[in-house]
Amino acid sequence: MRAKAGGSSPIGVYCRYHLELRRDAIPNGALPLLPSSHCEVQEPGSKDRNRRARLIAVYLPQFHPTPENDLWWGKGFTEWTNVAKAKPLFKGHYQPKLPADLGFYDLRVPEVREAQANLARNAGIEGFCYYHYWFGGKRLLERPFQEVVASGKPDFPFCLCWANQTWSGIWHAAPNRILIEQTYPGEEDNKNHFLALLDAFLDKRYMRVGGRPIFTIFRPTELPNATAFISQWQELASQYGLPGFHFIAHVTNSEFGFDYKSAGFDACVSVYTHRIFDHGKMMGMWKRCLRSLGRPTFVKPYRDALRYMLEGCSKEPDVYPCAIPNWDNSARSGMRGRVLHESTPELFRKHLREALALVDSRPAEQRLVFLKSWNEWAEGNYLEPDQRFGLEYLNVIQQENSP
Repeated sequence: MRAKAGGSSPIGVYCRYHLELRRDAIPNGALPLLPSSHCEVQEPGSKDRNRRARLIAVYLPQFHPTPENDLWWGKGFTEWTNVAKAKPLFKGHYQPKLPADLGFYDLRVPEVREAQANLARNAGIEGFCYYHYWFGGKRLLERPFQEVVASGKPDFPFCLCWANQTWSGIWHAAPNRILIEQTYPGEEDNKNHFLALLDAFLDKRYMRVGGRPIFTIFRPTELPNATAFISQWQELASQYGLPGFHFIAHVTNSEFGFDYKSAGFDACVSVYTHRIFDHGKMMGMWKRCLRSLGRPTFVKPYRDALRYMLEGCSKEPDVYPCAIPNWDNSARSGMRGRVLHESTPELFRKHLREALALVDSRPAEQRLVFLKSWNEWAEGNYLEPDQRFGLEYLNVIQQENSP
């Protein structure tokens, strides 16, 4: 597809400005396509809502400038800055990964959010799980989601994942540089946190299990007292007319063995992205040799990684699988990045089938499968159309998630 001319509309003006601002950062003369109604987006699949599983795509609300990122990384910075300057690090390495149908979008533009929802809906994805950032009362990257709640648009389901993690420069060779620290001041802050999100929890679009809003915690073991936090929020939910929460622990290899049930969580989602690279670790001397040759040390063929993707998952109804279409954060991290090499829609099909099979026998409402991620472009972890595969990943989802 190709973009229409932007004319004098607000989106056209924005896109022309953004294009001129970033033209020198876009490799090989590739031009970003205009988002929203200025694109004739080919949407995959049918609009049949009877799906095999409840697919939830993890959503990064980062793609807009903020005062904090201006201060930390330079005026106008977004993740597109890293995406556009990425380069291949070895023969056959797929970089840069550039967006297609939606272009280098800005999430402050409502039509962009509508276009994203249309693509996801027609692929058979039930909703987005927005990353949410709360640092002891300080919110970051909140504008896109706040506008979704306030405007009532797009009319597409959502839930939240509290990304409770200190921001540092670890992926930019500055691990000791603390940008903003994740703190846990206590009960008053917990209540303020709940109240800040109450409008979202009461929204008819908010995704639920058993009538209870889904709330995922990204680093459950870092909560000083997860049991107390969950108990307080369950009480607050009752006070404000909610039937309680369906709390999900986001469990990675670093939380392997975490007893989420005892901590008060209802379920967990197993995400083993980084554990994949722990299998078949190289000797330190070999790593140093590769680095001296200018080669990244964390590269694994996606095909070989498939056997490890669903480690920690089971057919137990409170363990939700997570399907990972791709991963390559070298755009952000350069030689320190981790690369799942040669991921393709057809290999992802095999992985998704295995994830779906884990939930087939569950009650319909509990057939949750997370997709990580919808739009983590700087981590090479996305489902949105790119210039190599277009809509193929979304088409795979639509085909495999049909009854």
